[in-house]
Amino acid sequence: MILGKLPPPYMGPAIATQIILNSALSDHFQLIHVDTKASFHIESLGRFRINKLWRNLGLYIRFKVKLMRYRPDLVLIPISQTTMGFLKDALFILLAKLFFRKVLLQLRGSNFRNWINQSSGMTRLFVGKTLSLTQGIIVLGHNLKYLFEDYYPSDRIYVVPNGGDYEIPPVDRSHQPVRLLYFANLLKAKGIEDVLNACRLLLPAGNFQLDAVGSWYEPDFEAKCRRLVKENSLPVNFHPSQSGAAKWQFFAAADIFLFTPNAPEGHPWVIVEALAAGLPIISTDQGAIIESVLDGVNGFIVPSNSPGQIMEKVQLLLQNDQLRKKMGQASLDHYHQHFTEEKLVKNLKQTFEQLI
Repeated sequence: MILGKLPPPYMGPAIATQIILNSALSDHFQLIHVDTKASFHIESLGRFRINKLWRNLGLYIRFKVKLMRYRPDLVLIPISQTTMGFLKDALFILLAKLFFRKVLLQLRGSNFRNWINQSSGMTRLFVGKTLSLTQGIIVLGHNLKYLFEDYYPSDRIYVVPNGGDYEIPPVDRSHQPVRLLYFANLLKAKGIEDVLNACRLLLPAGNFQLDAVGSWYEPDFEAKCRRLVKENSLPVNFHPSQSGAAKWQFFAAADIFLFTPNAPEGHPWVIVEALAAGLPIISTDQGAIIESVLDGVNGFIVPSNSPGQIMEKVQLLLQNDQLRKKMGQASLDHYHQHFTEEKLVKNLKQTFEQLI
């Protein structure tokens, strides 16, 4: 039994659930899904609404009914990194244990320890007791195992990176100008302002264009970014969020991928997609990104909040066609070795079978 939201909205955890349910994992297990979505728009996430309360009560009832009907061998439950979110997740864990089901947790982020360290002693005690009821937890990268070393032995912390198969159109990268791509929600925490400031510094350096694809959720921040582009006459085009064939056209047309978050991440799907598109990647050391973007091999890792260093790495790639091609090929090779759907299914299958 797999708990998790489905898109929309298009966010990492929802995309992950969709890919897992549609994967070849169903050739090995009967997958029973419980959709835990109580919010239908990003703006409403984390905000109290009476209708969300009723939706959540309905979720627990449906979960209990499915537990009684299917009696699954294993229940996979994603956990939150906020007090209110974890309390809601804990009810699913407790219900599963009331029916004597094995529970495997999954963290789709990297902010867990920051949250725990800032929580009250009562919250930390509750979290510890709740986690002790479960058989283990999945994290998205080897360098994230430390998040749970106080709660589980190492062999019960399972590493399953994101992975998927993508239909990217044939690539023609002989065009000018060189095209940069940023593809994520247009939020300060995702680094779009740093990318725009890097473009401002790059203006004298070369012939380039940036496509920034994603949704705005903060009107004041959007106005600030658009003003930055207009006042500096930056070669930047903003596009609404894309999916399907239109999304892959952006990846196929790009030469360099930029995603420079300054807040905790898990293993962002856009990084996996950029690998599959054979793009050199400039990113930051957040979550498990450094296990996908190998500094100096298939891209560069720069410090968070560093437009100057983003500019330097982009400039290096702008001026060296062969380096772009070499790093792009390294991204594609790294993707095929570690981040395909086949690798995802293999890792999940091994984890599930070990616990069952």
